[in-house]
Amino acid sequence: MALPRKLMVDGEHTVATTRTHIKVLFIPFVILLLVALLEGFVQAKVDGEANATVRWILVGIAVVLVFFGTLLPFFKWLAWTYTLTNKRIVEQKGLLTRTGRVIPLNRINDVAFEKNLTDRILGCGTLIIHDASDQAGLPLKDIPRIEAFHRTVTNLVFEQQSRTDESV
Repeated sequence: MALPRKLMVDGEHTVATTRTHIKVLFIPFVILLLVALLEGFVQAKVDGEANATVRWILVGIAVVLVFFGTLLPFFKWLAWTYTLTNKRIVEQKGLLTRTGRVIPLNRINDVAFEKNLTDRILGCGTLIIHDASDQAGLPLKDIPRIEAFHRTVTNLVFEQQSRTDESV
């Protein structure tokens, strides 16, 4: 989900859009498998027409667990995006209430990344962007192909700074 055109300024275009790495959906996937296995096991143990109410109660519990344990995290992951344009970085997240943070590229002082062992194996990491404000740096967590994204951000920051230096 790229940044909508109506939210961009004149001359701005999207360079890259990404979500967090799919690894954040591993636990919800495990929850889905466990709930499905347990539900199937329990349904096989409950027998007879007399237990129809119990069966429906168990199905209801399974649906609630799948919704909160799997579907809700998936939709949160789907709605959380990082968009890099030629002028700024935009973080947007939230399902019912959308929140975001925007950092203009010409205000960025430092671009760093962190990768633990799991991140190195999966090819992702956290990009930390510090700008010229009093707020803490913006951590872009679990970015896939972190090195390429880091290079792209750094190149765009250098381009913005060289344009600023030329205009002075």
